[in-house]
Amino acid sequence: MTPPLGVILAGGQATRMGGGDKGLLTLGGDTLLGHVIARLDPQVAGLALNANGDAARFAGLGLPVIADSVHGFAGPLAGVLAGLDWAAEQGAESIVTAAADTPFFPCDLVPRLQLAAEGMNHPLALAATPDPGRGQARHPTFGLWPVALRNDLRAALESGVRKVVQWSDRHGAQLASFPDEAAFFNVNTPDDLTRAEAML
Repeated sequence: MTPPLGVILAGGQATRMGGGDKGLLTLGGDTLLGHVIARLDPQVAGLALNANGDAARFAGLGLPVIADSVHGFAGPLAGVLAGLDWAAEQGAESIVTAAADTPFFPCDLVPRLQLAAEGMNHPLALAATPDPGRGQARHPTFGLWPVALRNDLRAALESGVRKVVQWSDRHGAQLASFPDEAAFFNVNTPDDLTRAEAML
């Protein structure tokens, strides 16, 4: 399979962390973004960062920074759309997204998402882990997204859709199951950052 492009979603407001860019917080001698880049970059054909505001604050990363085209902090789907529009300009067929605050996600994220979506006309898959109470817990910021559906996604966002699974379910998104729920641990609060240090 052709490797997709990668898009790191860093467009949130980090309210539980007191604002600012969570991805620039330090974890074990690197930033959260540094850990995410190190895991995602080897799995994709190219990498960009979805973030809003002044792109200069990420200049040290050496990545293209793409902002949401839907205004008002419309959530992860707006970042996915920004990534799909960027990928379309590169002539790519798909992207894989990863959250900027999740430093331990699997190093085989991309191939397993692609495998889950095999045979679909428009490959679309989300990462999931076992949930004893509900069967599978989906991690909707970790997904494989087809460029072919970008205008459908744009229309959905313009109509008010904000939940990832509301849109992805409409298109028959498959689940790529990963055994370790801790792999998708994300840093939302100062306590989470302390826990992540221990997990290192």
